Amino acid sequence: MTDQHPALVLRGLAKRFDQKVAVNGVDLDVPAGSFYGLLGPNGAGKTTTLSMAVGLLRPDHGQAWVLGQDVWGDPVRAKALLGVMPDGVRLFDRLSGAELLAYHGLLRGMDPAVVDRRAAELLDVLALTDAGRTLVVDYSAGMKKKIGLACALLHGPRLLVLDEPFEAVDPVSAALIRDILHRYVVGGGTVVFSSHVMEVVERLCSHVAILADGVIKRVGTLDQVRGDRSLEQVFVEVVGGRTATGEELAWLSN
Repeated sequence: MTDQHPALVLRGLAKRFDQKVAVNGVDLDVPAGSFYGLLGPNGAGKTTTLSMAVGLLRPDHGQAWVLGQDVWGDPVRAKALLGVMPDGVRLFDRLSGAELLAYHGLLRGMDPAVVDRRAAELLDVLALTDAGRTLVVDYSAGMKKKIGLACALLHGPRLLVLDEPFEAVDPVSAALIRDILHRYVVGGGTVVFSSHVMEVVERLCSHVAILADGVIKRVGTLDQVRGDRSLEQVFVEVVGGRTATGEELAWLSN
């Protein structure tokens, strides 16, 4: 296992919930050292795809590899290489931020002294030190995103997979998270994150994949995907968006 492998490889990932096909054969190659944006409208299958990619949800079909390690064939080795911040998965929120980080570190078998040192640094950098003994359940939305990121970074993974890391985050927290992720990639890490916010993706990402109806519709470097247009224009065209005609909602102008 080295960074000569792609950071993440997905082949034929598929998942059905009852009669609903959520993901329908997703193939994806994420180069090591890239900042990769997975774009899609609500319900496109982003969360399901990422959950299968990191071992949180077993696919009906398909495989996933993290830096050459089979996520479902050898989950312990694969998960040691990645940090995950799921969207909507409840944290152990009856703990303080420091306690939550200690819990995550010890679950991973890290040395307690290393956990304490890294946790203190993460809390400081993420402006969470002042939260003190405040329980995570009482954190703001932005603070919860930051402590989730801290948990994902604690063991020094080479791949971060983040589901909607900027959702419901205030501008100050969002700027801090962007800065940390940028420094992480510059230092040799790889970030994959889902979003439907075009501006964030265009600002941060080197590569983009557009997912709609459980299928990858466009994929490539940012410049390859958007060409000479804005990413938003391409996105709306690909996912089948529409605008109101002059006759529709005319009553709003009365």
